[in-house]
Amino acid sequence: MDPEIANSWLETYFADWVRALEPRVERMACTGAVLTIPITPAIARVGGIVSGQALATLADTAMVIACCGHFREFRPVATTNLDVQFLRPASGERVECTATLVRAGKALIFARAVLTAEPSGKEVATATATFAVP
Repeated sequence: MDPEIANSWLETYFADWVRALEPRVERMACTGAVLTIPITPAIARVGGIVSGQALATLADTAMVIACCGHFREFRPVATTNLDVQFLRPASGERVECTATLVRAGKALIFARAVLTAEPSGKEVATATATFAVP
């Protein structure tokens, strides 16, 4: 899949507050996607640490884009469960999120994500989610 097509989905279908994180689809396949966001003062807490809300939003957004990669087109899915484990503070220049589909059924899609701070390469959070397919 072409990441530029997926980036157009972000602009067209996602809420303004999600786009305010400046997400970018870097790579995409039918089994997953990689998104990044810059670490900016808008999402950083005291000490330049990225807020948990921004990390959770990135994880959810990346997994939704991964679902769309499975469909090979944008199709809305509904997050029915999102579980995030924060491993360490996220700081640096960017956060990369690698989302992978675990199982894609007709009614439900299960996904997981790993968030990494760049340039350190340290994992800062992991997430799992279940999406309902309308």
